[in-house]
Amino acid sequence: MSKDNITNRRQTILDGVGTAIAQALERHRRLGQSIAVWQDGKVVILTADQIPLPSKAQLDSSKTVEL
Repeated sequence: MSKDNITNRRQTILDGVGTAIAQALERHRRLGQSIAVWQDGKVVILTADQIPLPSKAQLDSSKTVEL
C-alpha cells in the first residue's frame, strides 16, 4: 500500500469520526442531555445549552452516521 493511499484512508477515517462526534453532540444538545468532557485535567459536566454547536460541514447529511 502506498504512502498516499494510507494517508487518504487515515483522513477518511478521521473525517468519519469527526462527523460521528459532531452528530452525537448535536443529538445530546437537541435532547437536552448533558455530556462529560475532559478539561484542564478534570472531568467537567456540560449541560445541553453549554454544548458547542457543530459546524454545518460536520453535520453534512451526505456523511450521516446512524446513532
